[in-house]
Amino acid sequence: MAAGSNRKESPAEPFKRVLGLAVRAIAGDGEVQVSYAPGKPEIDGKQVQLPEPSRVPSPREIAVIRGWADSLALTAACHDVKLHAKLAPKSGPARSVFEAMERARVEAFGANRMPGMAANLTARVEDQYAHGRFADVTERTDAPLEDALALLVREKLTGAAPPASAKAMVDLWRPWVEDRAGKTLARLNKVADDQALFGRELRDMLKTLDLAEELAEGEQEESDEQQEQSEESGEQGQDDQQGDDSQEQAAEDERGEGEEGEPTDSAQDADAQEFDADSDSEEMAESREPWRPNTNVLNDPESFGYKVFSRQHDEEISAEDLSTPDELERLRAFLDKELRNLQSVVGRLANKLQRKLMAQQNRAWDFDLEEGILDTARLTRVVIDPLHALTFKHERDADFRDTVVTLLLDNSGSMRGRPIMVAACCADILARTLERCGVKVEILGFTTKAWKGGQAREAWLAAGKPVNPGRLNDLRHIVYKSADAPWRRAKRSLALMMREGLLKENIDGEALAWAHKRLLGRPERRRILMMISDGAPVDDSTLSVNTGNYLEQHLRQVIEEIETRSSVELIAIGIGHDVTRYYRRAVTITDPAELAGAMTDKLVELFEEDGPTEPKRPTVSLRRKMH
Repeated sequence: MAAGSNRKESPAEPFKRVLGLAVRAIAGDGEVQVSYAPGKPEIDGKQVQLPEPSRVPSPREIAVIRGWADSLALTAACHDVKLHAKLAPKSGPARSVFEAMERARVEAFGANRMPGMAANLTARVEDQYAHGRFADVTERTDAPLEDALALLVREKLTGAAPPASAKAMVDLWRPWVEDRAGKTLARLNKVADDQALFGRELRDMLKTLDLAEELAEGEQEESDEQQEQSEESGEQGQDDQQGDDSQEQAAEDERGEGEEGEPTDSAQDADAQEFDADSDSEEMAESREPWRPNTNVLNDPESFGYKVFSRQHDEEISAEDLSTPDELERLRAFLDKELRNLQSVVGRLANKLQRKLMAQQNRAWDFDLEEGILDTARLTRVVIDPLHALTFKHERDADFRDTVVTLLLDNSGSMRGRPIMVAACCADILARTLERCGVKVEILGFTTKAWKGGQAREAWLAAGKPVNPGRLNDLRHIVYKSADAPWRRAKRSLALMMREGLLKENIDGEALAWAHKRLLGRPERRRILMMISDGAPVDDSTLSVNTGNYLEQHLRQVIEEIETRSSVELIAIGIGHDVTRYYRRAVTITDPAELAGAMTDKLVELFEEDGPTEPKRPTVSLRRKMH
């Protein structure tokens, strides 16, 4: 007997095998593949990923994993992806709400038909809100609307009350939702078996709740079809009108011209047309003269030669949505352990930054003024010389508080290990330090959803491999901490950087443009963007079918646009990578241990300056194509 045959399997292995069979049976598709990995459960086509169970899972853990398995299997069986893409809003809060309520509809199928599945799905929902952050909320700003609506829809479709840990959140929104969309909410139970009708009811609800700011793709297509039909009917009517006009003209020719000296109608029409043409040409000339092209590489990259084959599968997602509460707690404990080792070094540098910022809060005065507050310290001059004029002083405004700092962290695979651990620790400590000083901080990360191309590459292959397709991977932009979220609420999300399997490839140019766009939407007067990277942009799937410097050239264009035209102050720190080749204000370090000092020094330099200036005019035009 082989030595390996006596090896005892983990107690969780039989559970995993049985669960895989159950998923395929519920989905009604024997080709569905079930895998287990840390992170958020998800379904992608026929691939279902479930949480990796412990070696000896507890009854509660088994129920939660079963709940996720039932939920994703029901999605495979009862959810039409193409119809969903047609009905759902394109992006923003409306899409999040729509998807949460659609999941509630799908789960209601199993919960209403099988009591055992209902218990599993309840365990999944209770685990989702087991963190307790919504148990005692008193303000709607702290209660996510999409979660509240999903639980309300679940309650309407199955009769299951929200879990105790989320009841306060639902109760905050229930009166407002029922007052505005109570009738629509009551109708959902009648159309739950039809995804199309259910989706249209959801769109009506979104409009009633003032969440549908833009048309869904299906609505846009319907509008385009209606417009085409109206144009076709208009063209047909125009052809009929032209036919009538030709008949009238023939009759007019038979009658001959009018009396001598009287202008004919056709002559009058010609004069009128000539006059209209002259006036139109004048208006066009007037409107053409002040027009100036105002495109740039940030809002129109294709005009500068940077193409994206498909943005359909790109995602901007919060860290909490990429993981489970239990995993975030485990990763946070690991990060806290590493923080204890770096606390003495990083903490000392953070205190240096805090002293610098707090010193700017001290009173600063301008003296020897002709008006203001009487300067009593200089009254001795008047005593000595009665003819000496009184002097006044005025307190300066300490406006450094009106500042927001964005830390944009490279989440590529080359950052794995000590670099990403140090980056997470530094971001955590600096976020706390700046928050104490009244400076808001946003922490973002960028990577891709897959190695060597994702669904975008599959779509390119299915399209016959057209030449020069542009970017061929699916972006994943992660919001670890928004600028308005306090550190205490986001501290667990920051630990997600430590998760194995998160870090993949990096497309720096689009990430930089994304972070810059978020900063421009902030109300603060001063905006600082700090990029932390360890290498040039790399994506194998993109670079294998485009020029070798395709991503790098786009990054250079984005950097030049921000540095020459934007009021955002851009700085970069390279870890083992010379970023001074790209950025004007940059520093390169060779050891990740130097990151804390570099970040602190660059921020101190910025806060010692006067602040942002008006955007500079570029010395070199960016309006040129990439080759």
